[in-house]
Amino acid sequence: MMRNGELHSGAPGGPIETKWERHKGSLRLVSPANRRKFDVIVVGTGLAGASAASALGELGYNVLNLCIQDSPRRAHSVAAQGGINAAKNYRNDGDSVFRLFYDTIKGGDFRAREENVYRLAELSLKIIDHCAAQGIPFAREYGGHLANRSFGGVQVSRTFYARGQTGQQLLLGAYGSLMRQVDAGQVRILPRREMLDLVVVDGRARGIVCRNLVTGAIESYAGHAVVLCTGGYSTVYFLSTNAVNSNATAIWRCYKRGAFFANPSFTQIHPTCIPVVGSQQSKLTLMSESLRNDGRVWVPKQPGDRRPPNEIPESERDYFLERMYPAFGNLVPRDVASRAAKAVCDEGRGVGPTGLAVYLDFRDAIERLGVDVVRERYGNLFQMYKEITNEDPYQVPMRIYPAPHYTMGGLWVDYNLMSTIPGLFVLGEANFSDHGANRLGASALMQGLADGYFIIPYTLAHYLAGNTLGNVTTEHPAFREAELQVRQQVERLLSIRGKKTVRELHWQLGRLLWDRVGMTRNAQGLREAIEKVRELRQEFWENVNVPGSGDDLNKCLEMAGRLADYFELGELMCRDALEREESCGCHFREEYRTPEGDPKRDDERYAYVAAWEYTGEGAEPRLHREPLRFEVVQPSARSYR
Repeated sequence: MMRNGELHSGAPGGPIETKWERHKGSLRLVSPANRRKFDVIVVGTGLAGASAASALGELGYNVLNLCIQDSPRRAHSVAAQGGINAAKNYRNDGDSVFRLFYDTIKGGDFRAREENVYRLAELSLKIIDHCAAQGIPFAREYGGHLANRSFGGVQVSRTFYARGQTGQQLLLGAYGSLMRQVDAGQVRILPRREMLDLVVVDGRARGIVCRNLVTGAIESYAGHAVVLCTGGYSTVYFLSTNAVNSNATAIWRCYKRGAFFANPSFTQIHPTCIPVVGSQQSKLTLMSESLRNDGRVWVPKQPGDRRPPNEIPESERDYFLERMYPAFGNLVPRDVASRAAKAVCDEGRGVGPTGLAVYLDFRDAIERLGVDVVRERYGNLFQMYKEITNEDPYQVPMRIYPAPHYTMGGLWVDYNLMSTIPGLFVLGEANFSDHGANRLGASALMQGLADGYFIIPYTLAHYLAGNTLGNVTTEHPAFREAELQVRQQVERLLSIRGKKTVRELHWQLGRLLWDRVGMTRNAQGLREAIEKVRELRQEFWENVNVPGSGDDLNKCLEMAGRLADYFELGELMCRDALEREESCGCHFREEYRTPEGDPKRDDERYAYVAAWEYTGEGAEPRLHREPLRFEVVQPSARSYR
């Protein structure tokens, strides 16, 4: 927390290899007989939420688990395709906990906490064992060991997978554990609820206010602690690979109650997505990074070459990732691959109707391995691509282009995953903690399960045992005040009756942010974006049309509330990107690059986590800095050449 004006994680000192074990040994415990006295609210049922709720229920806490979907199984974790990392070293190819730690620190361009990342690498071993025991149908090798493959930014094979449906299978495993606790009476699930405010009593998180998305009723729930697992905010860009329902409202309302928001401009643009085809599109589709294990990325050497790909001879193709980054080839990290794809398209060498695409070609892999092997590895992904594009990737190369996918920014948390509001814990993609300025592929599932299964059971107990938490009910004035504010916003949105739809305004905001705070940024563009976001926000509150009422199912009303938050978050993203005068990972400021075009970090001035504090409506947010200290790995130029 705050010491001498600086934020600190609260991680223990000493050798990094033993920090977590020693920290666990120092944490207070709640006895089994006392756990039933505590009510814990878990918001979200993705991998972080379902694993946290089931683990806490298993321990004997009374858990209330809410989600916006009609079923926990529809959480967006279900869409994760490629795999989950773990340093098992089954291939005997040099992998280790330290190498996973190092790859993640380097992949995040030295903008993540060492102690958090090491803990994540350490826990990766337990996660795979836990999931295998649950019966997750991971792919297996001939000898019976779990199979694994490579992902971007590494030179070992450590990604465990279940075809292209790893997220779905892991979520089913977590869901099974969750339902076991529901059956045991330890967890109560409330679907179709959207959290719209956090209730803070005496400086501590003591409950939430929700809207029942079916009846429109405003509902309050009290507890001794709140665990937020609501995912990221890539849909701020309108078009992203996230589900349309994914949003930032829960974390944003907590920010406005006093939780600091860290590194909001660190957003990941994934290189392998099906390109945009028109202005009426509502979302984009990811094609797994695992495809770059065997697919080769290329464009024509000559700008404007419109010949079909199979008519372009080998000598006239530019396998630009292999040319630019021979050490890693097509498996460079996502930020590097995305910028390279944008660069060749900007040169006029993009393919497809819009020129904003590159080829991902499996011709060589099919010749080398045979079509059956390729189908076994990627068959469902090929089928999905064909259904969407009506093109057969066994016959012609896929067309791909970068798209918003993940957010490394999120609510600031300490080593115990607690925010700056005591009693508010933040897990998974909703926090900022483990990936720095760029997340490596297959690390998101790892973080969600590490936080839920293996960290929160310890750190929540420490909080509950170490504080005297009196009984608070939903009759407390703080609940009445929060409910009133929620109702007032609902009424305000419904009363405008303007001319523009919510989706029109969201499209305008998303395109603005994509252009100015997307793959590349510069000072002038960011300053202009801040002004334009403010103009759009004013137009929203004067001219948006939200039909219907607040008394029943109303998707326009839901989306309007989320968009209102996105206008504020979008401005903070621009402000954060403007303040950080360096390039690192996915934050690529055009003014700060090496002669080779790579990001140019400034460790002397910016080796810190930027944590923003809300100071009131219309007031400037206050920036706090958590210095990043590197005791094990010394920051160096991040090269994949």
